[in-house]
Amino acid sequence: MDFNRTDGKNKDFIENCRLLDLELDRRVGKKIKREKYKQFNRLDEIQHAIVVYEDDKAVGGGAIREYNDVTAELKRVFVHTEYQGRGIGSKLVFLLTEWAAELGYKRMILETGELLAESCAVYKKSGFKVIPNYGPYVNMPESLCMAKDITIYGSGMP
Repeated sequence: MDFNRTDGKNKDFIENCRLLDLELDRRVGKKIKREKYKQFNRLDEIQHAIVVYEDDKAVGGGAIREYNDVTAELKRVFVHTEYQGRGIGSKLVFLLTEWAAELGYKRMILETGELLAESCAVYKKSGFKVIPNYGPYVNMPESLCMAKDITIYGSGMP
């Protein structure tokens, strides 16, 4: 597995996000009107992304984006369905958290949903705790927000 740093303009990262959106539509689209989330997932604002490759094939990815001076937001984390359950998501979250710490952030936040049990499990395993919904997600009860302090660089590798 190769975990390559890039940005939101990377074609493989863009494709991974498209597959993520298809998967979210399939899994929660009937219960949640996902259209309102598009404005918070613009890829042109992503400067720090990682694409995961196996044998030169993109199999996952994720990103971080500045939320404020001390906080980075974890965004668009997805591992292709046939590669899930192999620890790739956990390693990806660890590497993105490590990168955020390198950039000087002290805290990482994210938004997910309770309906995405596998994602919630990865985040909890990675040390994230549920927090009150932040920013644009405050009035979205279907959202579940989490946070983790990242002042200890490199801690929490699965």
